[in-house]
Amino acid sequence: MSTKYASLIKSLRIQRGFSQAIVAEKLILSRQSYMAIERGTRELSLPEAERVCDLYGISIEELLSAAIPQYVKYKQMVLAFLQASVSERDGRVPKTKLAKLLYLADFAWYYQKMESMSGMQYLRRAYGPVPDPYFRALAELEEDGKITIDRKDDALLVRLGAGTMKQKLDCLDAEEKVLIKKISEKWKGKRTQEIMNFTHEQLPYKLCAPDEVIPYELITQEDPDHVY
Repeated sequence: MSTKYASLIKSLRIQRGFSQAIVAEKLILSRQSYMAIERGTRELSLPEAERVCDLYGISIEELLSAAIPQYVKYKQMVLAFLQASVSERDGRVPKTKLAKLLYLADFAWYYQKMESMSGMQYLRRAYGPVPDPYFRALAELEEDGKITIDRKDDALLVRLGAGTMKQKLDCLDAEEKVLIKKISEKWKGKRTQEIMNFTHEQLPYKLCAPDEVIPYELITQEDPDHVY
């Protein structure tokens, strides 16, 4: 569940004058589970999303549209990292390493600003923290010709598509682009295993259980030199 969904659902509840307990009952959820949805730390299942739409008289499309802006921004973050990495392996970045760079940008931004850069929810997977939309984002960017994914032995290497180096990334402001460049410079030339070891040793990853949503707040407990 994205923070955009959470904000919309909370706003609709307040507009109708419903309590959290009432909405939780209508969605067939515990109050704690519903509160987690409003906080953006729990996803809605499809049946739950349909019940939300029935309750407030909105369409699934309207509910989904709340998350579109941040998803577009997340895809632009992918392109920004690839633009910043043109000198690495002929501009190719291992798919797993790219996922870690995006995670570091989101959590470092939260460390500085108390909000994530993209609003994505990261899950603690065995291979590292990653949001579910990552794989769909890469597939869509490849289909649109904005990136190319090459296979080398067992690795998947991501690079910019032809003619996309100068693409306008209007969802990212100047300060966000600066942070992406700093993170890219720090990890340029480093092996995927090195960045995996780094992220796995951070508190947000270490303190969460497998497949659990990683709370952004945990990064604020991290040593400043170990944020990215």
